Amino acid sequence: MTTSLDISEIVREAALDKKAEDITEIDVAGRTILADTFVVITGRSKIQTRSIADSISEKIQAAGLRVSRVEGYADGNWILIDLGQVVVHVFTPEQRAFYNIERLWALASERQAQTS
Repeated sequence: MTTSLDISEIVREAALDKKAEDITEIDVAGRTILADTFVVITGRSKIQTRSIADSISEKIQAAGLRVSRVEGYADGNWILIDLGQVVVHVFTPEQRAFYNIERLWALASERQAQTS
């Protein structure tokens, strides 16, 4: 059985093959039904974000796994790749700074801890 750690490692390697920057994993297990892990990646341009997304999809499929859905590919500013247990967000620097999902999930963790 493939774990979210195995999938995240494939994603990391595929992204680094395309010179991705600032790869961050966010553990969201138990905080959302969407996934166990979010992987957040920066590409310097729309062309690079698409290249990173293509590399991830190709390596996931080569590993015998399934890409459930890809959103935002045409625009290229924020590409979301749904891999089931892992959801990948590939951002341009401007979009990553604007949405700052690392901060949002950190705040959600703090609020959850305060109410527990």
